Amino acid sequence: MTGQTANFGRAGMLEVDLSFEARAMSSPSQKGRSIGYRGHGGVALNGDAWGDAGAPAVVLLHGGGQTRHSWAGTGRRLAEEGWHAIALDQRGHGDSEWAPLGEYRLDDFVADLRCVARTFDRPPVVIGASLGGMAALLAEGESEETIARGVVLVDITPRLEPEGLVRIISFMTARPDGFASLEEAADAIARYRNQRTRPDDLSGLAKNLRRGPDGRYRWHWDPKFMSREGPPGDYYTPERMVAAARRLTVPTLLVRGKQSDVVSREGAAEFLEAVPHARFVDVGEAGHMVAGDRNDAFTQAVVDFVREEFPQG
Repeated sequence: MTGQTANFGRAGMLEVDLSFEARAMSSPSQKGRSIGYRGHGGVALNGDAWGDAGAPAVVLLHGGGQTRHSWAGTGRRLAEEGWHAIALDQRGHGDSEWAPLGEYRLDDFVADLRCVARTFDRPPVVIGASLGGMAALLAEGESEETIARGVVLVDITPRLEPEGLVRIISFMTARPDGFASLEEAADAIARYRNQRTRPDDLSGLAKNLRRGPDGRYRWHWDPKFMSREGPPGDYYTPERMVAAARRLTVPTLLVRGKQSDVVSREGAAEFLEAVPHARFVDVGEAGHMVAGDRNDAFTQAVVDFVREEFPQG
């Protein structure tokens, strides 16, 4: 049914937050508190946290080109469910430190997650979108120790559709000189999403842009993140991802955007074959940016998962 989540039971590489949702906190009590960690090589990772710091932890990792603000609604809801929800800006993104030597290999993001996870008394549940999902899958699937007690992958599987990746990367690299205004950025996004109109409230978009000394708005990431050099295999190979998936034993949920051009139904099916205990939710009226396109449905899928898999928190 259109607009509904289709739950099929137990069985990014890159993205930018293109939603126009303000996601502003409606009251001070809902605001996340600032929190910080040290990642691989001492890189400072900053984020927002909701809920009791002594409660079981959920770590939320955004996709490439996004920031922690993508998770605000989900973080607040998880806190209401009794979890300590932590949304981090990954290295080179948002308010986290830029890697001094441009260390943005996939293994650097994986190592960051392992550093953060080891600070908790017990392993956290990890929710990762696209790049964040890759880091979560490899951190747990390639480790001899338990890094994550549960994994939620958001529109990311070992098999990715080339046309969808090219479309995203082309958009992200199309404007190195940035935008003259938020309105200009919003118009570019509307064209990318084939939208005829856009909302007037651009406060959510502003969180994913930074204004430079020249007054122009650019995406809130280190330019070296997109200009890194090196063979493709040092970033992503399907074979590596499949091998890690087959080693997953912890509770796992795959959330796909039904209109995604990055993860196909076939790609999802192949993942579920590799991880037969995984749950799967296909979110209607959502593309690759599932949490931004249908935050209500996405968050409910996550809440249902943690309720059923971790009833005592």
